[in-house]
Amino acid sequence: MAREGIPVVGHLGIVPRHATWTNVRASGKTAAEARQLYDQMKRLEDAGAYAAELELVPHQLAAYLCRKTSLLLMSLGSGPGCDTQFLFSDDILGDYDERIPRHAKAYRNFLAENRRLQNERIAAFREYAADVTTGAFPQPGNLVSIPDPELEAAIAAIENA
Repeated sequence: MAREGIPVVGHLGIVPRHATWTNVRASGKTAAEARQLYDQMKRLEDAGAYAAELELVPHQLAAYLCRKTSLLLMSLGSGPGCDTQFLFSDDILGDYDERIPRHAKAYRNFLAENRRLQNERIAAFREYAADVTTGAFPQPGNLVSIPDPELEAAIAAIENA
């Protein structure tokens, strides 16, 4: 892909979609794992990737790896020694039921706010449905009118076509 001019970003460290197989744990905590990460990083570099997400790697190793590559290394739970750091918006906003990951920090509790808003949405749709059922909606101010003579002319034009 890189040879075709498509920007490639790789992934090093834990792979969340495989976490059910391997559990969520830091990668690179042993010399063998560190070497494996280094080799994977170099393969990405050789394949033409321009960057890699480095997820849950010990911060000291992440800083070392960053100095040993031309890749832009983006830290997700791998400390400040990479080129960039990021968290997912769900982590920053605290927008999920699960326990927040150790490497993340919730700055707000959007889960509670989103639940409140969902209750408001449901209430609004119930009120709308009730108003339609009872005839309280629409009111004259919600309708577009046509003068009677113009309506009669429109009907005549349609029926005589």
